[in-house]
Parts: sequence; structure tokens; C-alpha cells
Amino acid sequence: MKRYTFLKLTTALATGLLLNATAHAQTTTINVAAFADFAGPYANVMPQMQGGRLAVIEWWNKEVGSKLNVQIVVKTFDTRYDVAQTASLWPGIKAEVKPALLLGLGGPDAAALQQRLPEDKIPMLMATATYGFGWKPNQWALNLRPTYAHEAAGFLEWFRTTKLQSKRPVKVAIITSEATPAYADMAKGLQSYAKANPDKATFVEAIWTEVQPADLTLAVRRLVNAGTDVIVIQTNTAQAVATKRALQALGKNVPIMLSLHNGVVGSSKALGDPNGFAGDFEVGAIADASEDDTTARKFYSLLQEKHGLKSGWNAMTIMGIGQSIVAVRAIEATIKAKGPGKVTGEAVRETLMNSQFTSNDLMGILPGVDFSNDTPFPTGTAKVNIATMKDGKVVRAAGDVTVPTVPKW
Repeated sequence: MKRYTFLKLTTALATGLLLNATAHAQTTTINVAAFADFAGPYANVMPQMQGGRLAVIEWWNKEVGSKLNVQIVVKTFDTRYDVAQTASLWPGIKAEVKPALLLGLGGPDAAALQQRLPEDKIPMLMATATYGFGWKPNQWALNLRPTYAHEAAGFLEWFRTTKLQSKRPVKVAIITSEATPAYADMAKGLQSYAKANPDKATFVEAIWTEVQPADLTLAVRRLVNAGTDVIVIQTNTAQAVATKRALQALGKNVPIMLSLHNGVVGSSKALGDPNGFAGDFEVGAIADASEDDTTARKFYSLLQEKHGLKSGWNAMTIMGIGQSIVAVRAIEATIKAKGPGKVTGEAVRETLMNSQFTSNDLMGILPGVDFSNDTPFPTGTAKVNIATMKDGKVVRAAGDVTVPTVPKW
């Protein structure tokens, strides 16, 4: 009897181990590569974005991937937000990781890889707004938001109607740099919008400066003397801080419109004043970082409570979450359509081109995402959220603001 029991237990144990080993062997790993900047102009805000990225991957692996016997593995590479560094590292990354998808960071990645990705058959998703030079058909570098000019135009039309009561065009200037194609493109796009809409916007001047300028007082004085209503800075926190210090030195208070990656919280932190950008604005076609009880805020809380998210509720974290949620949904849809063993870069891009992900699919982080071969950013009606800063907190100024038409430049 004892011997029978022993044999029975031994057989059961062996069977259990075999089943576990089989289940383990059947788990498919899908690789994703990611670019980061922990040493360049975005080093102070990159940990927030990276935290958002990785928390979503962990959430998906536990809540979705485990049921599909699939796990997504992300390997991150620091490119220092540099075109040459990105181009140099990419062949090695591609060979080592063999990614089904690439999480890009910004303009240098698009400039370095836009022509290469179609040959490599690996799509790149970026959480930033789109660059005009990427607005071409059959792209593999895809943005989750319309162009920077579209986002700025949505803000300017809101500013004109609410702050100027539509009495005259908004006088707008931009501070940027020729150091990267993406930064230069921001000025070209804004000029394209102003030229096409002289009744809505007057372009004052583009201030071309260094990526990390030391002092902009003379240039900003010129903008103030020209009666500028809004200064657009969609580049980085260094240029935002230099502009704010120049305005403070001049004793002037011209509103600054920031993008999300150099938003009011990150720029205030870089300025050394938690309320330093009070009254300024951050704009993006993605969830804002206000304290409103939104679906996006609830998803962030879930990631924080159950999936190790340490990043604060801010624009950079939201961008990281948004980038990864689209990535995992695209991979998930590809798995369901083709099977886990056929999740290649080409298959994932096919999914992105032929799918329409709703706001519910994307946990409220984005209003929805749909791409086409003609447009490398969502082609549905885009909306922007406009947030400002008050008492050190992000406060929604306006939500779901319509994005106007911007001529292709």
C-alpha cells in the first residue's frame, strides 16, 4: 500500500513537472527595442517616460500575455537624442534584439531611420507629435499624434477665441534650433499654418538658438517689443527654461506654449521652481496630466498600485504609457490574427495599418489610433487637450479642442 502510494505520488509529481515544463516551453517571447536619452537634453525627464513604458509592458505580460502564453521583453538603448548615435547603434540593435517593434524617442530617430526601416521591415512607434519630413506615404516610422504644427494650431485658435475674443490674429513666435531636423521642422510647420491663416495668426519670428542655450534675453526682448502674444517652444526643457528666465529678467509675462515632453511640470523642475511655469500651457493630442478623474488617470493608478510604476502623473509618463499601450495592443492583435510564432515587424505594421484602436482599447490615454499608408499619424479627427499650471499643479484649461487643417509643408 505504501509502495503504491509512493509510486502514485512520484508519477503525479513527474507528470506535473512535465506539464509545467511543456507550458514553459510553449511560452513565446516577443522582443521590442526602445530608444532612450539618459545623457542628453531629455535626461531629466526620461526616467518618467521609461517608467510609463515598462509598467504597461508588465501589466500586459501579467494580465494578457500570460493567457496567450506570450511575454514581451523590452531592451532599451541610450542614443543621447543624437542622429549619429542612433544611426550607429541601430544595425547592432537590430541584429541582437531582432525586434518586432521599435519604441522611438524623437526627431533624431526619425531622421536616422526613416529611410532604413522599410528595408528592415521593423515599424517604429513614437509618442511625440509628427514631423513634417515624415509626412510621406508608406512610412514605417509612425507617430501617435498629428504634427507639432497641428497641435500648436489647435492651441492658437483656442487662445484667439478665448483670450483675444477673436478680435485679431494671434501674434506668435517660436524658439527652436537648427541642430536637429525635427526642431527646424517645428518652425516650418508653424509658418505654414500662419501663412495659410492670416486672419487667425501672425508669425512674428523664429528664434534659432542652441539646443541648450545659456541666455536668450536679447532675443526674447525682441519678441516682447514686437508685441508677441504667445511664444511656442516644442523643443526641450532647456530652451523653455532659458526663455522663462529671459522673461523674468525683462519683467514680462508672455505666455509660453509647450509640448508634452517639455511640459509645465518638467520645465518648472528644471527651472528650480515647482510653480515656475504658472500661467503657461502644455498641449498635446493625448491625455493631459490634470487631476480629473478620467479613465487614463484610473489606468495610471492601476499601474502604480499593482505593476510597480514609480513615475509621477505627468506628461512624460503619459507619453510612455501611450506609446507602450499602442505597442502591446498591436502585438496582441497580431498574435490573435496570425499566432504568436508569426509576430514579425512586417506583421505588426500590417496590423497597425489595418486596425482602428479605440480609446477604450488604449485605456483612455489616447482618443483612438488609426493609421493609413498615406498618413503616418492618426487619420481620424484629432483633438488636443490644453493644460496650464496653477499652484504647482497641472490644471486642464480646455479638453477635446478641434485641430484645424494645416497645409502640408
